[in-house]
Amino acid sequence: MRVHLLRTTSRRFSRVRNVTAGQTGRLHHTKSELFDELVSRELVDQITRPDALRQHLRTPQTIYGGIDPTSNALHVGHLIPMMVLLHFHLRGHHVIPLIGGATARIGDPSGRLSERPLLSTASVNDNASTLMSAVTKFFKGSLTYAATRLKCLDVKADVPKILDNFQWYKNMNLLDFLRVAGYHSRVNTMLSRESVRARLDSKEGISFTEFAYQLLQAYDFQELHRSLGCTIQVGGSDQWGNILAGVDLINRITDSDQGLQARDKVYGITTPLLTNSSGLKFSKSTGTAVWLDRSLSSHQDFYQFFVRCPDEQVEQWLKMFTLLELEQIAELMERHKVTPHLRVAQKVLAEETTEMVHGPSAVRHAQTAAKVLFDSDYSSINVSDLLSALESDPKLVYVDKGEMFSVPLIKMGVSTAFLGSVSAAKNLVKSNGLKLNNTVVKDPFYVLKPADLLGERVAIIKAGPHRHLVLALV
Repeated sequence: MRVHLLRTTSRRFSRVRNVTAGQTGRLHHTKSELFDELVSRELVDQITRPDALRQHLRTPQTIYGGIDPTSNALHVGHLIPMMVLLHFHLRGHHVIPLIGGATARIGDPSGRLSERPLLSTASVNDNASTLMSAVTKFFKGSLTYAATRLKCLDVKADVPKILDNFQWYKNMNLLDFLRVAGYHSRVNTMLSRESVRARLDSKEGISFTEFAYQLLQAYDFQELHRSLGCTIQVGGSDQWGNILAGVDLINRITDSDQGLQARDKVYGITTPLLTNSSGLKFSKSTGTAVWLDRSLSSHQDFYQFFVRCPDEQVEQWLKMFTLLELEQIAELMERHKVTPHLRVAQKVLAEETTEMVHGPSAVRHAQTAAKVLFDSDYSSINVSDLLSALESDPKLVYVDKGEMFSVPLIKMGVSTAFLGSVSAAKNLVKSNGLKLNNTVVKDPFYVLKPADLLGERVAIIKAGPHRHLVLALV
């Protein structure tokens, strides 16, 4: 199989032209060819047979991307492959978001140095149900966002139907699975996968359970290809080996059933992993996840994550995470380079992504909260605006009068999980890292007084440059 590594280099799109989707109820739009747009937006890492795929995409195709429910929420790392699915959906292709209700019971070794803890059946089921709702919410929000950015004529686009791979595994026995996935898979090829090699070289090694994971993902592709005509799988770059396993399985089955002339009709696409400037992947396992679920990452925290995007990454993130035209992004970057300290590009990035994921009102609330919390002068604070902007935000904690003026500040910080421990809080005070209303706290046993409250209602506690706790009287 010929594999080609692609890096995004194209700088321009052709003129925009929007068309309706006839009777399908979908948003359609055309700028450049879809293949070129994915490359130009730096959404592509690797592609199997890129020249053939370019031709393949000139007619409607079926594409799927999988999400294993190892947690109960989506995080920003999921956004890149989800944006690829969105681009396909906007062009009228059939998109299948696939929840791995079966594969999550096994554990994917890709990108991991140790065995993934096995989740209980109840946890997987709960996570799968929650993720289905989360994916639906993402597509509803992103299609509304797309309608405003692309000026599509049909704004009543359908949300893709979400599937769960447990549906075809729940009644399958081991012998049936081995006769298909096992018979057509070569152990030497499985051993050569990067995720397997890395674990074989480690002290812990790899269990047969995780070694067999690639067979399950390969079978998913085969089942979707057989039942729904799916010809493309998309996933993060750490999924390359698993995707190739599916391509290889389908081709081997096709060879045995129809002959060589019918093979090579399926393709794999991987997207870059979302990493910080140090190359660390944003994920739950690394403790760096920023969630799309408001209860886990507030609108303001989500917005600020993108505001803090480094200058060297902001142009790429604008291409990947927004539907702004490349010409607009280029113009924006020219303005940004003149006054980089104003973070113009980052603010647009934060506005676009927050609106797409959480809606326009979330942008307004996040901006209001940011203006207050990151302002150096709290003298003119509008307490009502702040409380409204932080509604349901975990950094806003209501406290009764008795507690507010009797419990030491650091103990309230610990009880709300804002500060890790009393000893850590004392060290923070000692290093001048804890502030009350932008004034350094010197006394580790300081207790709030009525005069400390802004607007006679709130106290803003700051730990480090980005973390805030807002205490408000009930």
